[in-house]
Amino acid sequence: MDKTRTNLILLVEDNPDDEELTIEALKDNRVLNELAIVRNGAEALDYLFCTGRYLSRDKAALPELILLDLKLPKVDGLEVLKQIRATKATELIPVVILTSSKEEEDLIQGYKLGANSYVRKPVDFVQFNAAVKQLSFYWLLLNENPYR
Repeated sequence: MDKTRTNLILLVEDNPDDEELTIEALKDNRVLNELAIVRNGAEALDYLFCTGRYLSRDKAALPELILLDLKLPKVDGLEVLKQIRATKATELIPVVILTSSKEEEDLIQGYKLGANSYVRKPVDFVQFNAAVKQLSFYWLLLNENPYR
């Protein structure tokens, strides 16, 4: 692979409270990866495909993991996932849907579109922290990423 390993996590989250919870959970679990945060689906696509305000970003430097919310402004998370999987440069990046959606259709569509995992955000911080710990351990340490 000619892609650069970045040790970067891309967090796609529009809710400031959920963003802060995720940041705190990553810190609490000593996840030292760089974190890029985008707050809507259009910005996520700009980041990944180096367009808009991310035009000068290195196209070869891809995130090691994408944490994707579904209910996003501008472009919803399922459409973001669809575009990630439809593009050769990004099709293999692990995408974990991290959402508060309890819609069964979101779960089914997420997997149909190629999500690697679907996690409902626990409401309680202790449970959320534990979920982030397990996610980070598996996706950042155990999982064999094709871009490493």
